[in-house]
Amino acid sequence: MTQLELSARGTERSICLTLHRVIDAPVEAVYGAWTEPEMLRRWLAPGNATVVRAVAEVAVGGMFLVEMRGADGRKWLTRGVYREVVPHRRLVHTWRWEGSEVESLVTVEFQPEASGRTRLTLTHSRFAEDAARDEHEQGWSGCLAKLDALWAE
Repeated sequence: MTQLELSARGTERSICLTLHRVIDAPVEAVYGAWTEPEMLRRWLAPGNATVVRAVAEVAVGGMFLVEMRGADGRKWLTRGVYREVVPHRRLVHTWRWEGSEVESLVTVEFQPEASGRTRLTLTHSRFAEDAARDEHEQGWSGCLAKLDALWAE
């Protein structure tokens, strides 16, 4: 089997993760936390890592970029392109770590709940392997905890 055939077969395999959260804030606020760079800087890095740069050109074809720095000084950069934007309902963008050939896909859905809360569903798909999915599940869980905490302050 050629490398191209292996690559094509790999894309047929859908390794993904889906996380659900109910955030104690209205849809407009939660959507803003995903689309406004100054808000992204407050939560889109897991654990004690911080966001040092965020770009969110929220339109189909616009750029998504987040640069994170760990407490040890290590840096990580991910970037992508918005594929779908439905204000206050759905965002879809690609996700590629700097230095990686793997492009995955992030889909975030926002659904209003009673009492001004938001049901958030995050699906990150197209992972090359299970281990990458598992690492991202830990990372996203840490980020979503920070997102939820924005309204607990």
